[in-house]
Amino acid sequence: MKRFFTPLLIGAALLAATPVVAQGVGHTFFMRGQVVAMEPSGTVICIGRADGAQPGQVLDVYRLEYRHVHRSEPRTYTRVKVGSITITEVIDDHFARAQVTDGRIKKNDMVELRKD
Repeated sequence: MKRFFTPLLIGAALLAATPVVAQGVGHTFFMRGQVVAMEPSGTVICIGRADGAQPGQVLDVYRLEYRHVHRSEPRTYTRVKVGSITITEVIDDHFARAQVTDGRIKKNDMVELRKD
């Protein structure tokens, strides 16, 4: 009986942890996040120390645009680059402060590490 439940318990634990692991992998390898606040001291983004954020890194900023040209066509969303930011301070494991270096950035825009 014990031989049956041990693998089952391990499998259930791994299955439950998959979304958490996938989110961490996505942030770490792709370094993507979001603008969470626009403050006088800088733009706050949800990319931090745990994601590998470091002062001086440049991130491209994108905004989703909704497109619906004709009623007969399906609705679509497009990522449009709206500017760039440079990380000035890593606040903690989850957040960093950045300075807008180009464009007009808004709260909820997406940020992604520039791949030069």
